[in-house]
Amino acid sequence: MSELRFVHMGFGADAVEYQEAWDEQRRVHAARFADEVPDTVLLLEHPPVYTAGRRTEDSERPLDGTPVVDVDRGGKITWHGPGQLVGYPIQKLPRPVDVIAHVRRLEEALIRACAEFGLETSRVEGRSGVWVLGDPVEQRPSLGGLSLDFDPRLHDEEFDPRMNGPEYAPSNAGQRREDRKIAAIGIRVAKGVTMHGFALNVNPDNRWFDRIIPCGIRDAGVASLANELGRDVTIAEVVPVVERHLRAVMENADLRPRVIEKTAAV
Repeated sequence: MSELRFVHMGFGADAVEYQEAWDEQRRVHAARFADEVPDTVLLLEHPPVYTAGRRTEDSERPLDGTPVVDVDRGGKITWHGPGQLVGYPIQKLPRPVDVIAHVRRLEEALIRACAEFGLETSRVEGRSGVWVLGDPVEQRPSLGGLSLDFDPRLHDEEFDPRMNGPEYAPSNAGQRREDRKIAAIGIRVAKGVTMHGFALNVNPDNRWFDRIIPCGIRDAGVASLANELGRDVTIAEVVPVVERHLRAVMENADLRPRVIEKTAAV
């Protein structure tokens, strides 16, 4: 069992600018690599900001030229801002590093946290993060009077939901009863120590996501605890719950190096 330290950088009126938090991540990362500090999770809110991971395509960025911070994590473009709990776990992992296992642990902690508030969430194969699953396709309402068999997002590679009205907006995925992401995860591992992490939508204005292609996904949307539960939920309520489940999952994880299978020489 490894010790896990939580640092509250700032919430609400004390929300932390993205660059400041990124600088602090690098500082703690260096200290963790040198074993000067234990595994640490930075928890905070950001003022509104778009950040783009290494795989972000130009076509997924805001159409109006809104500034985007390009970062060194995996994944694509997302938004951070008020009402969203952001966590940056800085953890030393054994080598060879199992990145997927680290992502799965973060997902598990957030799935448990959502369940404590009465919301069932899940994983979606091939898509990282934590999801509220939609209804079966045949039970969803039609879009624009058309059968979902003709949903242009699924058949037109150039279709841009941002230019086709609110019925395709990521923030309205709940009304469409589609899969919708409630927590995004994007990480980087350098020198065996993790950086970046997760963003859990507690009670944000999800219309910020309508200006981008969130995580590069065109056929799903975004969710929040408040919208899904139909009541107000605050960051202050969520922080201790998320901390408890992160501690349970991360401190008790059996961290083993990733197994590398060797192929026999031919």
